Amino acid sequence: MNVQAIAGLGAHDEVAPPATGVATPMGPAFAQQVARGLQEVNEGLLASQADLQRLAAGEAASLHEVMVRLEESRMSLQLLLQVRNRVLEAYQDVMRMQV
Repeated sequence: MNVQAIAGLGAHDEVAPPATGVATPMGPAFAQQVARGLQEVNEGLLASQADLQRLAAGEAASLHEVMVRLEESRMSLQLLLQVRNRVLEAYQDVMRMQV
């Protein structure tokens, strides 16, 4: 058994509590992640809308590329709606709990 390999694991322990006793976030806050996700979905929808306008004006290079981008933006919107529904369900479940 190699003890040196096991001893090296403690240096990379990210779960260890902070020295001050106050929890610090390891990454961006939940609200920032949600805002970033909303922004990305909005940008995708605006881009697909612009592609559709170019297609209607006859300026689009390929119908296939426009349809692929349109489907990607539709799927990202559907994913966003499903995440929203799950968050609302979880919130409602928490609110129904008796203390």
